[in-house]
Parts: sequence; C-alpha cells; structure tokens
Amino acid sequence: MRPILLQGHERSLTRVKYNRDGDLLFSVSKDNKPNVWWSHTGERLGTFNGHNGAIWDLDVSYDSTKLLTGSADNTCRMWDVSNGKELFQWETETAVRAVAWAMGDQQMLFVTDATMGKKCEIHIINIEEDMNEQSPDADMIMTVTGSKATVAGWGNLNKAIYTGHEDGSIQVWDPESGERNRMVKMHSGPIQDLQFSKDRSHFITASKDHSAQIFDAKTLKVMKKYQTERPVNSAALSPNRPHIILGGGQEAMSVTTTSARQGKFEVRFFHLVFEEELGRVKGHFGPINTLAFSPDGRGFASGGEDGYIRLHFFDEDYYTFAYEEEKIQQ
Repeated sequence: MRPILLQGHERSLTRVKYNRDGDLLFSVSKDNKPNVWWSHTGERLGTFNGHNGAIWDLDVSYDSTKLLTGSADNTCRMWDVSNGKELFQWETETAVRAVAWAMGDQQMLFVTDATMGKKCEIHIINIEEDMNEQSPDADMIMTVTGSKATVAGWGNLNKAIYTGHEDGSIQVWDPESGERNRMVKMHSGPIQDLQFSKDRSHFITASKDHSAQIFDAKTLKVMKKYQTERPVNSAALSPNRPHIILGGGQEAMSVTTTSARQGKFEVRFFHLVFEEELGRVKGHFGPINTLAFSPDGRGFASGGEDGYIRLHFFDEDYYTFAYEEEKIQQ
C-alpha cells in the first residue's frame, strides 16, 4: 500500500474530507488556504483564497457544488467548488470552530468559540438558492452554556444536531426549538472529532482521553470503545467493512525527534465489533490530526501536524481478510 503524498499546506492540517462521490478531497489547515484535490491521483485542482487566519473545519455540499469553511479570522465562508470564488461570508464575534451542511443542503450550521467573554454559540442558517437574497443573519442561535463545543454534525433527516465538547460530553439539540434535549459524558477529555456512519444510525468520537467510542445516535449509549495509549485526534468508520481507523499522538508541543522514530504516529486499524487492533500504517512525522475514509471504502486520507496529506489505497488482501468467526458466518 504505497501512499500518495500531498504537499499543499504550509502549516499543520486540521481537517480532510471527501465529497459524496469520492472523486474530490478537500483539506484545510492552520494556514489560510483551503485546497481541493483529485482523490485518485493526488493532483491539486485549486485553492480557495480569502481567509486571513487558521481554518478549523470544512464541509462540502451533497452535490459537491458548495464548500463551507470556518476560520479563526471570525468568519464562516461559502465557496463555489467549480471556480474557487467566494459566494458568501458570515462574520462572527469569535473564531468559527465547526461547520456542517444539513441533509438536502438547504440549511447549514456553524459553531463559534467561547473567548473574550463571548459564549459558544450554534448558528443555524437557511441557504437561499439565489446568493443575492442570502441573509447574513442566523435563523436561529443556540447558546451553549458550560463547556464549549469543538465539533458538530446533523443527525438523520436533520431532526437533531450533535455536538462534542471540551469537557468530553456529547449534547443533542433540537434545531426546531433550539433547546438541548440530551447530554451524556462518557469521555474524560476534550472531544476532537465526531463522524457519522453512512446511515447516521451511529457515530464515532475521538478524544484526548486516549479513546474512541461508538455511540448509538438514538439512545446515546456507548456501543463500542477503543482504548489507546495516546490522545486520539480523529476517528473514522469504514463504509463497507467492519473496521475503524484512529489517528493521534502526543501533543504537538511535547513531541521529540525520538517519537517519530518510535512510530507513535501511525494510523491504527481496529475491528469494529471485536475492538481488537488489526494493524498500523506508518508515515507521518508528527501527530495525525484528521482522518477520512473514501466513500467507497477503498482507501483513506490522513492529515498531520507535519503539513502533509497522505492518500492510501488498499491492496487486494485487505478485502479478503477476515477473522475465523467471520469466515464461519460467510
């Protein structure tokens, strides 16, 4: 499995994400330029120029025509994927930490940071077909009390919004009423990532408490837990195999040159059901900050503190591997 190395960012990666078709890969980092790549060849198609600060999150629309980015320059921006032009800009009082399209692309949300005496807020925006009619005001603002939200996503059929928080809690919000419905605290450290399964029936969280957990989206019960020895920055679910991948490592500021040699920065594969580690993929020279499975499950992308994106494509024996218990079922 020879990876393709993509070098298009000057600083550490914060998020990589495939579009629904899997032919495009979008990336953002602590520099100010989102990138888009051909996912099959690693060729860079272009950049989206306009931000003036680190970019924390991105999301691409269902039809791959629009890109959302949230930045430390106190803006959330929407871009035209086909030509890189900025379509709209929402200005905020603090940095935008998370962005997410709703199913159907008629709504989106962004989450603002709690800094300088300002509270963390979830903004819900209705998206107009004609950008000339687009309003800069949010249709609903939900104020987050207590620990600030670090990640966010829409549940199935947009009936709920899920947020992961710095204190390790997961909270569920009603986008109609703006009220918080439920809250569970199963992590003991900040939640760094939250990714849904294909059918949005469950989701996986990655935390600095050295673990990743799979939650049932309806009940918020922990279905599976994957324990490691280091902070987990990102976790992703395979769309067609019973596998998950985890990435992380020590805090960037405490990394030494020996850490890379000792191989602490691998992508780790775990079996979804048995919670056992299946293997590791080396490559990055620092902590892994973000992971994404391709929608067809034939590969994955990883983005690291080293500023590189690594595109991996699975060998044939990956598809034939199975435990004895799985072979019996087949």
